[in-house]
Amino acid sequence: MGPSGFFSLHSSCHSTLLCFPANRISSTRKFPSNFGKPVKGIATACMAAEAPAAPPSTVFGFNNLMETFTVDVHRAEGRPLNVPLIAPFTIASSRLDKVENVAIRIELNKGCVGWGEAPILPYVTAEDQQTALSKAADACQFLKKSPGKTLGLVLQEIEGILPGHSFASVRAGVEMALIDAVANSVGIPLWRLFGGFSNEITTDITIPIVSSTEAAELASKYGKQGFNILKLKVGKNLNADIEVLQAIRMVHPNCSFILDANEGYNSDEAIQVLEKLHEMKVTPILFEQPVHRDDWEGLGRVSHVAKNKYGVSVAADESCRGLADVKKIVEEKLADVINIKLAKVGVLGALKIIDLARAAGLDLMIGGVVETRLAMGFAGHLAAGLGCFKFIDLDTPILLAEDPVLEGYKVSGPVYKFSNARGHGGFLHWENIA
Repeated sequence: MGPSGFFSLHSSCHSTLLCFPANRISSTRKFPSNFGKPVKGIATACMAAEAPAAPPSTVFGFNNLMETFTVDVHRAEGRPLNVPLIAPFTIASSRLDKVENVAIRIELNKGCVGWGEAPILPYVTAEDQQTALSKAADACQFLKKSPGKTLGLVLQEIEGILPGHSFASVRAGVEMALIDAVANSVGIPLWRLFGGFSNEITTDITIPIVSSTEAAELASKYGKQGFNILKLKVGKNLNADIEVLQAIRMVHPNCSFILDANEGYNSDEAIQVLEKLHEMKVTPILFEQPVHRDDWEGLGRVSHVAKNKYGVSVAADESCRGLADVKKIVEEKLADVINIKLAKVGVLGALKIIDLARAAGLDLMIGGVVETRLAMGFAGHLAAGLGCFKFIDLDTPILLAEDPVLEGYKVSGPVYKFSNARGHGGFLHWENIA
């Protein structure tokens, strides 16, 4: 125990000490036996360093850290993160020709750096890149002027600066970077911080709206890479969607399907798709956002028919933009699954929704927008650590022509494996970011 009743923990960044009030650390929390010991060979910004070994049952809980860690930000900045796509990404509601996101870097006074990303997808996220950059600058300026507050208080105040769905994507990016920096500082990987359930996940992979020939080529390629769950973007043309499904079935007959209409159908069309698939003896494992986000009656109707007649679960994605939406879905029994996307609701918002959905007995899905391995890695750590997601859709870095992220999780086909590297484990060469 350090001076004045404080516990002293060695920072993973320097030999200086991190001090936590003794009366604010829960006696029920267990720490790794070597937690707090000096670590040799620390890499710049703590990115490549390994966290102390700990048994799976040992978790330095996120809620505990929210109450005990005092944040002191030295530098904070957002920059454009522009990455080309292998091919245009087309869904029912929009088309993306290149990634124009925002990268966020936060450095604590002890030297540890955290990384975040605010993804931008028209019609799904409310912000464009310029708005996200401007709001990220506001949040970063606030962080540099707010020393001596707990992590929980700082994150709460960030919610006030970047409120609701209107700024959810940039809020998520700032939250990611701050949490990553703190996790780096205390020497723990994010997957352990969020519960330690597992250190790996298995994702599906998405086939955007393309011709039936292109879809079959992609399905064949992904099948050879080990992907057994294909998520098909549908909703622009019902007949074309059926042709794509038939073509994919020919080349990858044993795959499981997730259908994602991105609000493209009305309820009659969505039910017709299920009827056609039933005739083809194809049962999707999930039907995601079949109707417009505000068509609550239609969502409930499709969910009822899908589940009771065809045994298919329906997921709410675009209809879930905050806690109030989830409460409505629960109370009115409008969907079976909630799709969590950090870009829609932020990190803290996601944790609140997860608690509510689990308590109500709904299944959970975690997805992304179109992100690099920065945001996707954070979401993956969250999914692995919590272990509560039935459906995992974190594939978009595979769709990028370049990977700007260094280190981070390892990819083996559909499997992402997270190491004991502190925090997120991935980082950018900041000087190379525009």
